[in-house]
Amino acid sequence: YMQHKNICTLFTLMFNVGCVTEQHQGSQPQSIKIEGDITLGGLFPMHSRGAAGVPCGEIKREKGIHRLEAMLYAMDQINSDPDLLPNITLGARILDTCSRDTYALEQSLLFVQALIQKDTSDVRCSNGEPPIIPKPERVVGVIGASGSSVSIMVANVLRLFSIPQISYASTAPELSDKSRYEFFSRVVPPDSYQAQAMVDIVKAMGWNYVSTLASEGNYGESGVDAFLQISREAGGLCIAQSIKIPREPRPNEFEKIIKRLMETSNARGVIIFANEDDIKRVLQSAKKANLTGHFLFVGSDSWGAKSSPIQDQEDVAEGAVTILPKRASIDGFDQYFTSRSLENNRRNIWFAEFWEDDFKCKLTRPGIKYELGRRKCTGEERIGHHSQYEQEGKVQFVIDAVYAMAHALHSMHLDLCPGYMGVCEKMDPVEGQMLLQYIRAVSFNGSAGTGVMFNENGDAPGRYDIFQYQLSNVSSPGYKVIGQWTNHLRLNADEMQWSGGHRRIPDSVCSFPCESGERKKMVKGVPCCWHCELCDGYQYLLDEFTCDMCPFDMRPLKNRTGCRPTPIIKLEWSSPWAIIPVFLAILGILATTGVIVTFIRFNDTPIVRASGRELSYVLLTGIFLIYLITFLMIAEPSTAVCAFRRLLLGLGMCISYSAMLTKTNRIYRIFEQGKKSVTPPKFISPTSQLIITFILISVQLLGVFIWFGVMPPHTIIDYEEQKPPNPEFARGVLKCDMSDLSLILCLSYAIVLMITCTVYAIKSRGVPETFNEAKPIGFTMYTTCIVWLAFVPIFFGTAQSTEKMFIQTTTLTVSMSLSATVSLGMLYIPKAYVIICHPEQNVQKRKRSFKAVVQAATVSTHLSQKSNDKTNGESKIMCNDVEPLGVNEGWSTGSTSTAWIVFMCRRMF
Repeated sequence: YMQHKNICTLFTLMFNVGCVTEQHQGSQPQSIKIEGDITLGGLFPMHSRGAAGVPCGEIKREKGIHRLEAMLYAMDQINSDPDLLPNITLGARILDTCSRDTYALEQSLLFVQALIQKDTSDVRCSNGEPPIIPKPERVVGVIGASGSSVSIMVANVLRLFSIPQISYASTAPELSDKSRYEFFSRVVPPDSYQAQAMVDIVKAMGWNYVSTLASEGNYGESGVDAFLQISREAGGLCIAQSIKIPREPRPNEFEKIIKRLMETSNARGVIIFANEDDIKRVLQSAKKANLTGHFLFVGSDSWGAKSSPIQDQEDVAEGAVTILPKRASIDGFDQYFTSRSLENNRRNIWFAEFWEDDFKCKLTRPGIKYELGRRKCTGEERIGHHSQYEQEGKVQFVIDAVYAMAHALHSMHLDLCPGYMGVCEKMDPVEGQMLLQYIRAVSFNGSAGTGVMFNENGDAPGRYDIFQYQLSNVSSPGYKVIGQWTNHLRLNADEMQWSGGHRRIPDSVCSFPCESGERKKMVKGVPCCWHCELCDGYQYLLDEFTCDMCPFDMRPLKNRTGCRPTPIIKLEWSSPWAIIPVFLAILGILATTGVIVTFIRFNDTPIVRASGRELSYVLLTGIFLIYLITFLMIAEPSTAVCAFRRLLLGLGMCISYSAMLTKTNRIYRIFEQGKKSVTPPKFISPTSQLIITFILISVQLLGVFIWFGVMPPHTIIDYEEQKPPNPEFARGVLKCDMSDLSLILCLSYAIVLMITCTVYAIKSRGVPETFNEAKPIGFTMYTTCIVWLAFVPIFFGTAQSTEKMFIQTTTLTVSMSLSATVSLGMLYIPKAYVIICHPEQNVQKRKRSFKAVVQAATVSTHLSQKSNDKTNGESKIMCNDVEPLGVNEGWSTGSTSTAWIVFMCRRMF
């Protein structure tokens, strides 16, 4: 249905063509007709788009005349070639599109007239005979058109009549859609290749944030669409702005465009698919906005290596990278075209118009009034001598398009007309569908020496030269080739330079790369924009978007790209935290050793005997072990060291306080019992005291050995103890498997003994002042309690400190050394001093008889009962040289009964 509808529309258009032809018949020629065995159609923009109401404007010298002459030149070469289409002459019907798609559509209907069957049965001549209607020439294929919009319009008509079409300049990507344009082919690569090349260029320069500019129309919009699609598929490239330039821009339109581009000023790269005039006005507006050097343009082939878009705007265009299909200047065409004149080129009906425009003269023609003030053409002018000449860039592709058609016809003739001279019946007429297959199969070296072929979509391979406009630090400013693109990019970055002659490629990015150790926090909806966030603490950069924690035994590298092992430390002997406890421990060990040696040396002297020798040696052993534990706490942890720490940490204190508890308990029981009866308390002999002491000690040993069985000692590395916010100071601490709780539990029994001993010391505070053991033990225990009360808050108050191990070890060892020093200083240093410095006091005194003692006690008792003015009834009873109780000169009798005193003295003697 749609095909029939289109055919009906064509008839209407054909009528309009007749009208238009008549309208312009007297003023402007319409087509070129060249006779031949096979006729090719040609579509060229001989004139520019006309003003409103007029289809055609001024002559186009390069894009029109050069390209037309390129087709005529190619046909001449083929017709004179004995090996290509021998004995077959190519003819042509060439039309002017006037750079307007609708006008081109009307003109192209001439190509299909021969294919439309006209009903002339009701037409008769005046004599009644049927008319003789000349059969129009049949066009087998069309070369053209130039603009993509024109080719699209024409292709829609030619496909209805199966006429193949080969374009030399149309690059719109949508023409690759063979479901709509199956008879369309082209010898230039589509803009999708160009867009791919431009994407590759942008990525090669490290840009990921660019804007796009497109002229309204098929070329600009399709090019940008292809660029956007390819960039999305490739990834890593974001579009900041995508701006369309209207066909008819309003005043200040380009100034608004520049302002919009500056809204995303980080997107300095601007991809531009625009016509020459739009390019020029964009550059002008950028210069007017004082943004010279800011924008980095990447131009399509419409910019290419042309000088006209950048004329008077060279400083703004400096550094612009442009792309152009790979091409070469055809020397044979230059010789051909420069030899054209009015006499030898009458077949080109537009050549006279070109002549006038090229030489700025006027030809005298019938019906045309001579323009005053303009010189008359002589006809002796020569192209390239009396005018500037430079071969137009698409000449190569026009020639290749004609040759592609010729090679397809040649292959078709070899298959359908083998050995036949000329066109055989099988090729009369040429079937369009079959010819299309031969066109798609051609492969030959083109006019520039490069291969000409088509893919399944009828597109030529993508081959581009990449230019950069360079102005500074060059001998001759202009476009310089900096690379090529043939399915992949080859870019010579060393030859690139930018505004001011700088060699470093400028940035066009939304966000700059994050520093080492920083992750990207993406901006929602803009994959090329992000914020940088530092991986802090003990995190490292797992990937560019994620921070992850290092394993517990590791810390991040300085650049946070990975993790490294945390250094292992222990308390060193040279550390200040160790020097003070070791110094105190050494002094304590020396003092304890001196006391022990002194006591052993003077073992049988009264002072040593009065001190309770057995328990004194036990207590001194405990004090020695307390000092010794300092070295175990500072030594490098190992299984053996950890085992001895468990064993000796509480054992020394347990031994000391067990002995002191036994002493205080004995004293307390003796004097409490003496208040009640003359019967002595049990277990007050030296042997009993030793047994009690060792029973108390065995409880500590039993607990330690149970601990050994339940949890064997071993070392651990604590990575949490010294883990400050700054991972550079993180350390793993080598230590024994003793937590703060287990350490306190280890000491808890000794602390219970200490507290109990303190209680008994308090209860024994009423013991006579002359009794030489109770008071020192009491002072010892009071001072020791103060030391350990100070120890607890320091020990637990530093639990969160990064130097916890050092502080706690030092606090513990110093506290233990101080408690041992208090015991040693209060109980034994004075005795050792007397033994060594005052030996005269370490002798036995005269013994009194038991009778005298009893009498004295009785007298003292009576006196105390009769003396009301003495509240305490104090009287002295001498009981000399008593070993077990340790009385040096006597004690206050108080209310103690005479019988008990007699008993005690008897015991003493």
